[in-house]
This record gives sequence, C-alpha cells and structure tokens, in this order.
Amino acid sequence: MHLHHIRRGSGRPLLLIHGIGSSWRGWQTILPALAAHREVIAVDLPGHGQTPPLAGENSIYTLADALTAWLHAQQLVGVDCVGSSMGARLALELARRGVLGAVVALDPGGFWAGWEKPFFYYSGAGAVRLIRALQPLMPALTGSALGRTLLLPQYSVRPWRVPAHAALDEMRTYARTANFDELLWHLAYGQQQEGAPRGSIRHPLVIGWGRQDRVCFPRQARRAVAAFPDAALYWFDRCGHFPQWDQPAETVALILSATGQRGAAQETGTGWAASSRGGH
Repeated sequence: MHLHHIRRGSGRPLLLIHGIGSSWRGWQTILPALAAHREVIAVDLPGHGQTPPLAGENSIYTLADALTAWLHAQQLVGVDCVGSSMGARLALELARRGVLGAVVALDPGGFWAGWEKPFFYYSGAGAVRLIRALQPLMPALTGSALGRTLLLPQYSVRPWRVPAHAALDEMRTYARTANFDELLWHLAYGQQQEGAPRGSIRHPLVIGWGRQDRVCFPRQARRAVAAFPDAALYWFDRCGHFPQWDQPAETVALILSATGQRGAAQETGTGWAASSRGGH
C-alpha cells in the first residue's frame, strides 16, 4: 500500500497521523516546530489528501492494516507516533499491535457510549454536508475571524484564532475526502476499539484530551485509559478537539517530552494522570 506522505526536518523519525477528513496539512500549525527537533513523517490516510481510498471496505481496522503494511514496507516499525482524533484511535490500535514506539494520542475517537454514538454520527454528518455546500464561500469564510468563529466552534474553543490558511485547508480536505461518510459510520457504529491489557504496551503512551472537546467529550477519556491502562492521561486546558489548533506550543512540548526519551512519559505519567483528578 502506497501512502502519500511528506518528510520534514532531521533526527529520529516521528510519524503524524491525521483525523477523518484531514490530510498531512492538518498538522501545519505544529509541524515546523516538531521538524526543528525530529524528522517528521506526515501521511495522507487512504481516501484523504493524495492517497486513494482502499479497494473494498474503508474502516478503522482496514486503515490500520494498511498503515501496518506501510510501516513494514518503509522500515518504520517501532517509529514514535502522534495521532489526532481518528488518527489517535489508529495510533492506539497500532500501539496495541506492537508496531509503534512512543505514542501520543490526541483526543482519540472510538470511546463514546449510548447517546454519544448517534450524536457523534449525526453531528459529523451534518457538519460535512454543510462544509460541502459552503465550498464556494470557504475562502471568504475562513479568511475572516467571524467566519472561522461561525464555522469551527465544534472543533476549537477559540476558532477566531485558528490560522486562516489552516482552516481553509481543513475545510477543503473535509469536502474532498472520498470515504468520509463510510469512515464516519464505522467510527460511530463499527467494530469497537480493542484495548490492551496492563503491561502489554512496552513504550511510553500518552493520551491527551482537551477539557472543552465537543467532538469526543472529556468524559470519554476515562474509558480510553480504562481500555489502555498503561497510558498516562494529559489534560489540555482551554482546548477543544484539536490541541494543535488551540494549544500548539503546549502540544509540541508534550510530544517532544513524551517521545524524546524512552521512558520519559512513564517517569512523568503519574503527574499527568494525577492532573485529571477533579476534572471531567
């Protein structure tokens, strides 16, 4: 499987996996800062950006299979990895399979329950239909602080501060993602994310969550940590679904700390987990 990808910087490789409807460009708010320290490899998932959809079913587990095969082909098994949203769920699945090094999963999908499933599905389906309908107006909408405020409140707590070019890229790729509807259904109603028993994850694993996430509600963080008990939990204050938008400097610091030294996340994990007490 060929996955379109870009490489920036030098040093130990760091893989970035974007979320549903995005592309490698979804990382542009933090990519330069990461590339100052690491060789950053940012992929376009199947059906996103410049990578065609998979033949047959496009689901979380077929995307995970494609990523696993690609890691082997690129001799990247054991690479450190950061995922966002659906990409964070994929990173957790690949960590469970033992093909990654240190992992930072930012607001992973897949841990909703009960009414949260249809809420996620129908809100996501409604949002992408609106985004598709508004494509002719997107340059003007994303080019103004008011337009970004109206477009992005589901994803950001301060949407007016999201860079205009990043917002436009995201709205363009959402509309162009060939398998968006299929993946959205599988995210909500498909096979449930498998967990990993305590002691089975050999490398540092950090799950980061925005306290004001309106896509993957903060209450879902405890379910994610219950499924992956080796993970440390990190809370981003004043942050929605995309820490790379709302807290870019803090996100870079977390990634570099968690993946910079083997065991760094485990050494500070107690403090990160403790920061969740009294939270959501």
